[in-house]
Amino acid sequence: MRKAELALDEEKKRRAKQPRVKQSIVEERGYKDMRLESEHIAEFAHTPARAKKSYRMIVLRKTITEERYQRSLSTNIRYFFYVTNDPDLTAEQVVVEANERCNQENLIAQLKGGVRSLTAPLNTLEANWALMVTTTLAWSLKAWIALTMPSSPRWQERHDAEREQVVRMDFRTFVLDFMMIPAQIVNTGRRLVYRLLAWRPCAHILVRALEGS
Repeated sequence: MRKAELALDEEKKRRAKQPRVKQSIVEERGYKDMRLESEHIAEFAHTPARAKKSYRMIVLRKTITEERYQRSLSTNIRYFFYVTNDPDLTAEQVVVEANERCNQENLIAQLKGGVRSLTAPLNTLEANWALMVTTTLAWSLKAWIALTMPSSPRWQERHDAEREQVVRMDFRTFVLDFMMIPAQIVNTGRRLVYRLLAWRPCAHILVRALEGS
């Protein structure tokens, strides 16, 4: 421990990243590999048939190469269209804003299918509102647990990746990996011991989250 801490204090450098083996496995086993070769953005004004004003139409063209065993099989061109009435944003900013909006769509999907906040199963507006608030709180607690996990300087890259994993985790997986774990609570003297009776892939993340709470 002393040598490791000394090395980090003196060098002030991050440790070398581990080599990424995913791409080599894809090439070795002959999986289909879709590579983005280039992107082009264009813009033009579009007026719908029954509209009185025109809108900005942003077109993003992606050139994608399909490969197997490092051999190019075909080249595909895909088009993505974005419509906006904002005159201040550039075409590139419109595309970035639209991609960030996907995170909100994922959040809505989790609130609807994960914690079931948007199902409205009750017969009064107030009851459905209370259900929505309490179930949304469960989703917020999941994010709170992830954001409050400590990160040590030595393993900062790994800990940050685990935090991002929990933040992006869907609610059902979070319940299975973090909540539905059989445990034994032992009160010994002045200590309260939690013994996990089953193994989970994210058990070490759960322990680190408890240490930071």
